[in-house]
Amino acid sequence: MKRLIKGSPLFLAAVLGLMALSAWAQAPAWPSKPIRLVVGFPPGGLTDAYARQYGDHLSQKLGVTVVVENKPGAGAMIAIDTVVKSPPDGHTLLVTTSGTVWQNRVLYSKLPYNLDRDLTPVVLFPSGPLVMGVNERVPVRNLNEWIDWAKKNPSSMGTYAPGSYPHMVADQMSRQHGFNLQPVHYKGEAPMWLDVASGQLQVAIGSFQSFNAVSSRGVRAIGVTGAYRSPRLPDVPTLTEQGNTDRLVTLEGGLPVMAPSGTPEPVLRRLNELALDWANTERAAKLRETFAIPNKPHDLAQTRQHWETEVPVWIKLAVDLGIKLD
Repeated sequence: MKRLIKGSPLFLAAVLGLMALSAWAQAPAWPSKPIRLVVGFPPGGLTDAYARQYGDHLSQKLGVTVVVENKPGAGAMIAIDTVVKSPPDGHTLLVTTSGTVWQNRVLYSKLPYNLDRDLTPVVLFPSGPLVMGVNERVPVRNLNEWIDWAKKNPSSMGTYAPGSYPHMVADQMSRQHGFNLQPVHYKGEAPMWLDVASGQLQVAIGSFQSFNAVSSRGVRAIGVTGAYRSPRLPDVPTLTEQGNTDRLVTLEGGLPVMAPSGTPEPVLRRLNELALDWANTERAAKLRETFAIPNKPHDLAQTRQHWETEVPVWIKLAVDLGIKLD
């Protein structure tokens, strides 16, 4: 057995390890009370579906009550502010769309929190390709036909929140092709797609499941976002395949789970591990099939690396478009 010599690297490593174990041993037990998942959108969409299934899994594995609280509105600012003001103890988490915690830092001049400082990622649930769908009375079947039609007719695009991905796409298309595609913001996907089906909106972009709920009621898919086709719509080409070479439409956002900054690292790791554990269940596989999502979330280190590489890209796109929401 090696002798630990005072002052040696091995001795110092042993001391630091004992200190870390002691600090963890003295930390309050977690979880010690119900866990809150604060969702920035109403029930019925992908964000809410992820929150409820992840919450059920946390409850089963941790043996505590998990409460899902929907706080829609103001581009998820109400939900984010609630979480930011909560103790960083792993008992209050945010579930929202990536745009509300990525682009919003530049889309709004003033926010009641600092998105670079006040929140930390736990896991990023993938969203898969989003569907661009039009009302069936709009006489188009692909992106180029839509562009030609929109140049000649007043048109509006539904978005599920100000500053959301569809909002950015609407602005990008208007600038690139010289027409006025008016964004109309909703508190979630369900009412947005219903208005496309009724003809109050001409076009919208959203998740496959929400689109599919109205696809038999007069809504037709003309393209999907991202770098690959939707597994549930294999015959519908991506917007990139149809000639839109803008970087924005190749990107895939997601649904991040976030905690207040300062939440203990062991708690963050455990929350991430349980997200990955849930992702490998049959129930999670069925959710991904329903929403046409082919991929799974990543571990905490990969999630943080994704944050470091992808967030600057989204921020630059928002800055280049010049959208301001206040």
